[in-house]
Amino acid sequence: MAGLSVLIPVFNHDVRPLVHALLAQASDWPGLVEIHCLDDGSQEVYRRKNRELALQPGVRYRELEQNVGRAAIRNQLAAEAGHEWLLLLDNDSLLPDAHFLARYAAACSQAPVLSGGTAYEAVPPHEEALRLRWLYGRRREARPAAVRQRAPHRQLTLNNLLIRADVFCRLGLDESLTRYGHEDTKFGWLLRRAGATVVHLDNPVLHNGLDPAPIFLQKTHDAVRNLVQLYRSEGLGADTKLLQAALRLQRWGLSKAVRVAFGLRREQVRRNLLSNRPSLRQLDALKLYWLLNELR
Repeated sequence: MAGLSVLIPVFNHDVRPLVHALLAQASDWPGLVEIHCLDDGSQEVYRRKNRELALQPGVRYRELEQNVGRAAIRNQLAAEAGHEWLLLLDNDSLLPDAHFLARYAAACSQAPVLSGGTAYEAVPPHEEALRLRWLYGRRREARPAAVRQRAPHRQLTLNNLLIRADVFCRLGLDESLTRYGHEDTKFGWLLRRAGATVVHLDNPVLHNGLDPAPIFLQKTHDAVRNLVQLYRSEGLGADTKLLQAALRLQRWGLSKAVRVAFGLRREQVRRNLLSNRPSLRQLDALKLYWLLNELR
């Protein structure tokens, strides 16, 4: 059986619980397993915690002096991997149960790319600032495999992705996307163009690192900018609902009117998104406003 390299980019997070959970399941993968943790310029408080992982058999822990970004660090991890399969995990993930690797091992003969999905806690967080990120995750990201399989390349996310190393290294991630967001949009498009089959599984990791609303909004704004960059440079993203809506408004000559109208209530929308009862419709409207401004 081919070996497995688990790749975890680390940034300001204690990854010890995730790594120890993976080590406990390593025997469920019928081949060699290695875990690579590469720190991307974290604060010293997190580095001190994670350095003990270097003493664990089967774990490689290394630190970069400067932050290189989400795409570049995954490309570097993949280049250093020693096995035929790569499992990409975000550092704020937790395993759902004791059979996570076993389910992937049973399914890896189905396709060169398998996506396990993401889950969120059923109960909303007590902290008001975390409600928006939790709600977005529950409503927009935590989708069963049958739903994701309807558009397999478009529903792909880099977190919790099992992929053959030769496929990943041949395509790679776009390191020009230095801001947060849409690295997976382009990678899914590259996989589709290459004719690589993607199979979605119900094998989610639990998203354990909810961003406070102001940080999540900043990341969402960055993702909108990346979407515009991909659209202008390569024509990608035109199949997203957000970009389709913006382009329709442009064709109808309504772009400026919508921007002006939304601008009058922007602060009201922001207050809602920072509250304990945020509206995803308000978030969608804000994203459309940002996109129309970027497309001017």
